Amino acid sequence: MDTSRRTVLAVGAAGAAALVAGCGDGGGGEDPATRPPDATPTEPGQDSPAPGGEELARTADIPVGGGKVFADKKIVVTQPESGDFKAFSAVCTHQGCTVANVSDGTINCLCHGSKFGLADAAVEAGPATKPLPPEQITVSGNSIRRG
Repeated sequence: MDTSRRTVLAVGAAGAAALVAGCGDGGGGEDPATRPPDATPTEPGQDSPAPGGEELARTADIPVGGGKVFADKKIVVTQPESGDFKAFSAVCTHQGCTVANVSDGTINCLCHGSKFGLADAAVEAGPATKPLPPEQITVSGNSIRRG
């Protein structure tokens, strides 16, 4: 069978049109059938929900030059400089204790005295030899969210 270039292009165009039509919502807004059960519908002109996962804190809750440990979530959030938020695992790399607090410019583990930097969680005092691993956060408006 000899297929012309025109036939191939016509079939390809029809397939692309079907794909686009299948992905669209017909311009009528959000399809409730495809929305996750816990999602809140958004109306045109309304703000969408903030990006990221669960909210950890408001930006005002994290002091400049300090931070806050969320022991139940195993995460510590710092603000080394105004508007610069960082997050790290709250599990000490020495022996797995949860860090206790952020004070005097360091993240502090009280189990054995390890201290970590606010900006990069680098070891500032041992016995830990590795920095705290970074955690992903999203800052949107005044909200700090995990992920």
